[in-house]
Amino acid sequence: MLIFGMIILNKLNDLPESPKFAAPWEAQAFALAVELHKRGNFEWSEFSEALSQELLGAGSNQNGDDYYLHWLTALEKLVVTKGLTTASEQTNRQIAWANAAEATPHGEPILLDKLAREQ
Repeated sequence: MLIFGMIILNKLNDLPESPKFAAPWEAQAFALAVELHKRGNFEWSEFSEALSQELLGAGSNQNGDDYYLHWLTALEKLVVTKGLTTASEQTNRQIAWANAAEATPHGEPILLDKLAREQ
């Protein structure tokens, strides 16, 4: 039995390594959800249910390209539901990021306080 198990493990090791996340923001959204859960802000079952609702309700792509968009939307809604932030605070932060990105020259890091210093 051990030999059979070793054969399976060797076959699994031969599989091509695929990226787990297509972009850095996906890994950050994943890590944020995990950390908020670890800190006791919500049960994982609550997040799982919120994600399921997003995936079912939005009609996600068959290839999964939009999975982390649904992940992020579920997390955004859950933190509002749990009282960690408000929808208006989220909107204000999105606007601040968009304004800071617009004010930042290409290739430089985007800093939220950059726009505030210049005004």
